[in-house]
Amino acid sequence: MKFSYNWLSELLDGALPGPAELTRLITMKTAECEGVEAFAPALAHAVAARVLEVTPIEGSHNVQARIDAGPVHGVKQVVCGAPNCRAGLVTAYLPAGAEIDGRVISKVTISGVESDGMLASAAELSINRDHSGILEIDIEPGSPLPGLAADHVIEVDNKSLTHRPDLWGHYGLAREIAAITGAKLKDPVKASLLPAGEPLYAVEIEDHSLSPRYSALVFENVTVQPSPLWLQARLEAAGMNAINNIVDVTNYIGAELAEPMHAFDADKLQGNTIYVRRAKSGEPYDALNGESYTLEPRHLVIADSGGAIALAGVIGGAGSAINSETTRIVLESANFDAACIRKTSAEMKLRTDASMRFEKAQDPKNTVRALARAIALFEIVSPGIRLHGGMIDNFKAPPAPAPITLPMEWLIRKLGRPIEAAEVRAILESLEFGVAESAPGVFEVTVPSWRATKDVTIKDDLLEEVGRMVGYSSIPPEPPLKPVQRPWVNHERLFHHDLRQKVAAQGFTETYNYSFVSEAMAARFGFTPDQHVHVLNPISVEQSLMRISLLPGIHRNIVDNARYSDEFRLFEIGNEIHKRQSNELPHEVPHLMAAIHTKADGSAAYYELKRLAECLMPGCEAAPASSLGYEHSARAAAITWRGREAGRIFELHPSLVESGRASVLDANLAVLFELGPAPKRYQPLRRFPSSSFDLSVVAGLRELTGDLGGRIRAAAGANCDSVEFLYSYQGHPLPDDKQSLSYRITVSAPDHTLSNEELTGIRAAIIEALKAAGYELRG
Repeated sequence: MKFSYNWLSELLDGALPGPAELTRLITMKTAECEGVEAFAPALAHAVAARVLEVTPIEGSHNVQARIDAGPVHGVKQVVCGAPNCRAGLVTAYLPAGAEIDGRVISKVTISGVESDGMLASAAELSINRDHSGILEIDIEPGSPLPGLAADHVIEVDNKSLTHRPDLWGHYGLAREIAAITGAKLKDPVKASLLPAGEPLYAVEIEDHSLSPRYSALVFENVTVQPSPLWLQARLEAAGMNAINNIVDVTNYIGAELAEPMHAFDADKLQGNTIYVRRAKSGEPYDALNGESYTLEPRHLVIADSGGAIALAGVIGGAGSAINSETTRIVLESANFDAACIRKTSAEMKLRTDASMRFEKAQDPKNTVRALARAIALFEIVSPGIRLHGGMIDNFKAPPAPAPITLPMEWLIRKLGRPIEAAEVRAILESLEFGVAESAPGVFEVTVPSWRATKDVTIKDDLLEEVGRMVGYSSIPPEPPLKPVQRPWVNHERLFHHDLRQKVAAQGFTETYNYSFVSEAMAARFGFTPDQHVHVLNPISVEQSLMRISLLPGIHRNIVDNARYSDEFRLFEIGNEIHKRQSNELPHEVPHLMAAIHTKADGSAAYYELKRLAECLMPGCEAAPASSLGYEHSARAAAITWRGREAGRIFELHPSLVESGRASVLDANLAVLFELGPAPKRYQPLRRFPSSSFDLSVVAGLRELTGDLGGRIRAAAGANCDSVEFLYSYQGHPLPDDKQSLSYRITVSAPDHTLSNEELTGIRAAIIEALKAAGYELRG
């Protein structure tokens, strides 16, 4: 939101701090300012000049102009390229040394001709955005441009004004500045201008909760023409474009009083009744922006007997727009429900100056003030204009807010510093709150109407008003004296954090996915919608179900990343959300899911995930399991740890990963956390050397290396330290249905070095046990 320093100064009686200091004060006490910039600095040097003679410059589109710039500057020679530069024209002259667009004008030679200063367009002077030619005016040469002066623009962050509808206009901010600086606020509105008598139009409001007030005036003998330069410059400073005198006045009042207005061409309206109603289902609407919309009952419209003429609080209609032929207007000044306007504006993707103000909940009492202000301005910008009939006004006043009780003892305790009751009263009254002392040390505070629209409702709001005005920097930064308590330790969260570090140390990158999936994502893995918790109001159809597995999200991560990389590792820690049979809350189960993608054969990734499982669950065992629909038929295993099923390792079915192979580890973290760390026992260092020997066992192709290793360990007896699987061999001279599994057995004794006889005995015992179980040994 942009505020003109000159405009603010006109609304206050008394000297103001400079623009930079005022910006600082507004930031510290009212709303955050993004900065202050000089606006139209060239106007400080611009004077009127009459073009005396124009001479073309050979070989150039420019002309040599001799001008009379008045008694101070005299006759000058300038070079000008504007198409409207002609003898007899009075325009704006900027002498050498003036500043424009951040540069200083100096005497230069253009097309071989010396130019002493320049003739300026309205755009170069920041009056408006017209740069088609130099400014054309009708005043005496040497005179300053009437009503125009160099200015500064203070830009306030819109987000800090969201709760302050009164600050969306210069008058509201001037009220704040008056309270901050002690200046006196000057009201630009003359309510006495409002006409009495019978109005020409009736107003019917269908639902006063959507439109508490609708006011309007009818004007005749209207002349639609360009606005005076001072009005155009004021709108430009506020960030708005000048259109014509009628529209510019409505925009001016919106920027001054924060009351959006709209002018209808009265001759284009049908009937003598204006309706404020919900739109009809499928009702067509052509807006001023040239777009056509189809409306629904959730939208609020202004209508005549022929249909919608405005989308309430957002944008006017093309069918009732004013133009150069307009001679009669109906000037609307209304109040609308903030939520309704916000929803309509967002749905239609129409963020207008009007909608931004209405959606902040404007003061319904402001509508008639805006009309009174318009009467005064129209008399200036459209000479001969006159009112026709009385004021149209349909108003259902809301209940007056109850006074707020403000105990001084409570305020001092909450504020954190001592303050006198007289100072509190002075602050609140400077902000135009009504203050009465109902008991010693207790105030009853009445909230003004422009702050009663969801802004100030409780005593804590009044505390903020006092606090910001005395300055938060005046409050000593002393922490409250409270007993220190040790924070609660979330052991499960620490457990998950430790797991993250371990998995990341193995080269995996963590991902975060939404807890929502679509029906299509769930169906890809055989999950039905009935298994899921449904989201009642999903952001999109892609997020309509709560996930019962982390797999859909991880699968999407794999597919997305496979477009850019052949080899990668991912993992996620998150909750599976399962329905309960009754109306209880869903059951959330934390899981870890890790995945490896590769272009090569997937067996290496499959066993790498088995190694990761052993890092997280030392001593876990993986046993083949029946594959699910989304798993590779020969690569699926269940993981058990300390007697509990703790997860699953599998390779995704090739149809799900067309770019390569992907293996997945799914671990149930609820089981891991419940079991806790594996118990540890002290074992002294080995004092005597160990011995190792290898055995190669002929077994079937589907033989599990872990099962066979367990047989070997059992047969080796108590002196067996370890049984390590080395490799598998298939081929000559073994039959096609056989393989050779090689193991390394390490044995030792705690109290002596094993002799050759003892080693031979252990080896023989293992061989005898294997033969008894039907295995053959390969030499």
